[in-house]
Amino acid sequence: MSENTAAASRYEVEECRGVLRVYSDGSIVRSSRPSFSVPVHDDGSVLWKDVLFDSQHNLHLRLYKPASSSGGLPIFYYIHGGGFCIGSRTWPNCQNYCFRLASELQAVVVAPDYRLAPENRLPAAIEDGYKAVKWLQAQAVGENPDPWLTEVADFGRVFISGDSAGGNIAHDLAVRLRSADLAPAAVRGYVLLAPFFGGTVRTKSEAEGPKDAFLNLDLIDRFWRLSIPIGDTTDNPLVNPFGPRSPSLEPVDFRPMLVVVGGSDLLKDRAEDYAKRMKELGKKIEYVEFEGQQHGFFTIHPTSEPSNKLMLIIKRFILENSSS
Repeated sequence: MSENTAAASRYEVEECRGVLRVYSDGSIVRSSRPSFSVPVHDDGSVLWKDVLFDSQHNLHLRLYKPASSSGGLPIFYYIHGGGFCIGSRTWPNCQNYCFRLASELQAVVVAPDYRLAPENRLPAAIEDGYKAVKWLQAQAVGENPDPWLTEVADFGRVFISGDSAGGNIAHDLAVRLRSADLAPAAVRGYVLLAPFFGGTVRTKSEAEGPKDAFLNLDLIDRFWRLSIPIGDTTDNPLVNPFGPRSPSLEPVDFRPMLVVVGGSDLLKDRAEDYAKRMKELGKKIEYVEFEGQQHGFFTIHPTSEPSNKLMLIIKRFILENSSS
């Protein structure tokens, strides 16, 4: 069979938001265009730059800080979403939200990229999230730290947040990181924004959610098919933290945690159940549900009333957990 014949006979088997296509012959095509075509609102009030944190995999993170800061700012990680398959720190929706986080929270925002599936299935993204946080420790103790960061950042007040798949990564970091792991940097809390958890048993919100939802069941299933280890199921402990194969989280010394989800998000039941079970284990956890809001409402409509309210909740959470 000629190359032309083989190319003509292949067909598309998976597609994600127009930017990722997987074909029957195993080939993968990624678009360089983001799936969210919105203008970037860079008015100069927040400074930013990119930094390489993993040379082996050519992974970068984007740093943001208020232009007028005099120092002592908390450090707020924002790990982007995309079902572990799409998304980037460079996408305009991510960049706009990070501008707002840096300005409203008066924080240094760290937005890392991570390897994407299906080329790099789980646990690759989790490992990259860990490396992105360890990079911060290297800045705190290194002989040649970057003054762009170190002159304004308070390494004793680190908060790790994640959006959707990034929220899953934030959970796994909360399990993995111990207080001594990042010294002298210190994680004070975690913010899980509509965390992307799964499981082989459908929840009510998944089964009954609208098919035209921003994150519908077909897309949820597609993301898991492409991101979990081949031959595994969504009861993998990295996917389902309270699943039948997952180790007990009771012994884990979690830092305070804020879990946020939209009431119309198909992931709502999983986020709510996660928070309930964590609370039953005696963990310090706050659950906030925004009635009527869909998945990703805070980045899709970042200046809406619910998004403004969420920003105030995050700001309060940082303030309440900034000391030991």
